[in-house]
Amino acid sequence: MPTRRWLHAAALCAACAAPYAAGAAPATDLARWQARAANVSIARDTWGIPHVTGKSDADAVFGLMYAQAEDDFARIELNYINAMGRLAEVEGERELYRDLRMKLFIDPAELQAQYRASPPWLRQLMDAFADGLNFYLATHPQVTPRLITHFEPWMALSFSEGSIGGDIESVNLAQLEAFYGQAALPVPAPVLAVSVSGLEAEPSGSNGFAIAPAITKNGHALLMINPHTSFYFRPEVQVTSGEGLNAYGAVTWGQFFVYQGFNERIGWMHTSGGGDVIDEYLETIVEHDGAWHYRYGGALRPLKAVPISLPYKLAGGGMASRTITAYYSHHGPIVRAQDGRWVAVRLMSEPLTALTQSYTRTKARDYASFYRTMELRTNSSNNTVYADADGNIAYFHGNFIPVRDPRFNWKQPVDGSDPATEWRGLHEVGETITLLNPKNGWIQNTNNWPYSAAGPHSPRQQDYPAYMSVYGENARGLHAVKVFSQRSGFTLDSLIAASYDSELTAFETLLPPLFAAYDALPADAADKLALAGKIALLRGWDWRYGLASTATSLAVFWGQGLAETAGKAARAAGVPVVDFMATGQVSAAQRLAALSAAAARLERDFGSWQTPWGEINRYQRLTGDVVQPFDDNQPSLPVPYASGNWGALAAYGQTSKSTTRRIYGERGNSFVAAVEFGPRIRAKSILAGGQSGDPASPHFQDQAAMYARGEFKDVLFYPEEVARHLERRYHPGQ
Repeated sequence: MPTRRWLHAAALCAACAAPYAAGAAPATDLARWQARAANVSIARDTWGIPHVTGKSDADAVFGLMYAQAEDDFARIELNYINAMGRLAEVEGERELYRDLRMKLFIDPAELQAQYRASPPWLRQLMDAFADGLNFYLATHPQVTPRLITHFEPWMALSFSEGSIGGDIESVNLAQLEAFYGQAALPVPAPVLAVSVSGLEAEPSGSNGFAIAPAITKNGHALLMINPHTSFYFRPEVQVTSGEGLNAYGAVTWGQFFVYQGFNERIGWMHTSGGGDVIDEYLETIVEHDGAWHYRYGGALRPLKAVPISLPYKLAGGGMASRTITAYYSHHGPIVRAQDGRWVAVRLMSEPLTALTQSYTRTKARDYASFYRTMELRTNSSNNTVYADADGNIAYFHGNFIPVRDPRFNWKQPVDGSDPATEWRGLHEVGETITLLNPKNGWIQNTNNWPYSAAGPHSPRQQDYPAYMSVYGENARGLHAVKVFSQRSGFTLDSLIAASYDSELTAFETLLPPLFAAYDALPADAADKLALAGKIALLRGWDWRYGLASTATSLAVFWGQGLAETAGKAARAAGVPVVDFMATGQVSAAQRLAALSAAAARLERDFGSWQTPWGEINRYQRLTGDVVQPFDDNQPSLPVPYASGNWGALAAYGQTSKSTTRRIYGERGNSFVAAVEFGPRIRAKSILAGGQSGDPASPHFQDQAAMYARGEFKDVLFYPEEVARHLERRYHPGQ
């Protein structure tokens, strides 16, 4: 950038309506930011992906945050508004209890103390994190934050782990409001019943696949990185420094570490779920001397009472605030009541160590150094699938696993008055469910249990406490085992093809009971003739989705309808809805009625019960809003993929309440990458839509058509590759 333009940017920065009390950033801050910006280069490739290079790791973090803010500052800010329990300040009173949930666990004063106590190298990264975002705001006066006008370094500790749904979000909001939303707390406060039916929510987990050199064409390990998140939840970045950082992959908006990705030597993919990491304790509450106490070990202990201030935006403008007194036992905050007792929640709360682990794994160079980062044991909500340039593939089922007495059923709340229910430290990594280089040559995880992770060479369920694995098998897991057991000679392209295999495995077990119900009808039954064509279509189907497939449309609509019928009973039985639908507890009449209803719905909404799937299942991105509006009258693209509930490895589903005839994807395959760890990295990737959240940007949805076709772009990992496909190179502030 010419010096004259650089000076203009500095003058603009000094004069802008910056987010400081005095109306402008202090000159000392500006000078520091400008000096750091001179050490940072941002190269945008032809897809708009930022390749950020800094002299030091802190320089690189500064540039990474600046580049993220360029692409979608609104999502960064929203993530921190939510993480700090301040959503009601912008969204109004309806978010009051979401804020309370966060503030039960997140205390800015504690985070500030942890920031001050952090090692110098990490404190420098947190400083650079805040400086990069503040420099962006100072140089972009046209950007108006909704709430956070100045970022502080300690804020990085409020959002340190990267999952789409952190541990805190497991606390039920309706039950929390039912408990704390009353003028007086009885013993017990009633639990608000939540009535649900239909399918489980669209899976928010991921797929991770690792392939060993023995079954690859080139003798190199391969890794498939396939998060199933809400679309546009993570952008694609590369961040490098002169201090050994060189990470490429998906970074959650507002975080300064690559969450799912690779460097030149290793790759890591996180999938949601794993061991039991959150426990509930039934506390026996007693009022004593005018205060609440709880029983523990034959004695009474006082509950800790903490007033929590909850500001919120008024509908007509202005602000109000409510103060709620929250209660804590030594197990954790009280979040609801059950059967005459209050329920406390215990979960991991180690933000400083979690942030350390999240960052240091990006600089690991081999399995041994990666394992050392795992020994920090603060990756609480994830499994990890791993591959490296030495040819290793590995799997870690969870990472933070408390040691517990196996006599108790930890899936249910345990007796908080019994000292035997205390956590007894954490399991060493070697005690948890892991795999290293299984003989079959592949590892898979689809948010399912680990006991099929490597086919016949998987860990054995009987070798571990029940609390080490809380999920069962799922349709995607069955699908992955089938696919990888049948193939070898993998390349990048064939790994992508396997990961996009089009079978909807769930229907292999769901359809035979439907056919049996139809066959049992009397020959002269009215349904026999009316459903004949529909049954014939489904009998001839190979369970594979496709744009032209009319059977996919009929099967999915039938499955959705049957799930609505069976959902309540399935949950009462504690069985996943799709599994329950295959049992004899769903009647023949219900199966046939759901098919009639599905055909009628297709005819009503699309004119024919033989409507191709591509006419129904669509991709549409109209605005940069976090929650997208959808419109059947606006342009959209046909997408062949389907919901992960049916076993689709390339998952694609709608999560919001539908107001349209068509299905518009919002969750599933988002950032996807396949990596080959040879002497030089080879990788391919694709994003849902594009890198930018700005509808005016050419990179708002320049990858959308490729995404819909399952076509990947080449990853530009090395500087010479970026140089050949360079759109722009600049310093932050230019």
